[in-house]
Amino acid sequence: MNQIEYRVRDGDLSAQDFIALAERVWPGEYNPSMASLALQRTLNITAWAGSELVGSVRILTDGYFFGTIPELLVDPAYQGQGVGHRLMELAWEASPTSLFFGAQPGKEQFYEALGFERSLQSFARRKPRG
Repeated sequence: MNQIEYRVRDGDLSAQDFIALAERVWPGEYNPSMASLALQRTLNITAWAGSELVGSVRILTDGYFFGTIPELLVDPAYQGQGVGHRLMELAWEASPTSLFFGAQPGKEQFYEALGFERSLQSFARRKPRG
């Protein structure tokens, strides 16, 4: 495996690279123009193996009261190698606020090992992606 380069506040993250990673983690159909707009609205922290995006965490924040992590993505080929751990450390360091987020069932211990505490129950109501 290549050495990983981490980039905090990666303003050059393209929708194409992000979608390619998202499809390896959560296969689906993604709209490139909508993805580009979403990336412009978040603080993006990325992990690169050469020219390939292998990990990403995004922070959505108002800069004072609230910050949330919409998703943490790590390429399946790089999972279990500390990439997600490092991305979350960098997210905590870069966030201007406390962080609140949901975890997929079974992943709670990963976040607890990083010092995050279980908090309020989360709720979701999904709109179709378009």
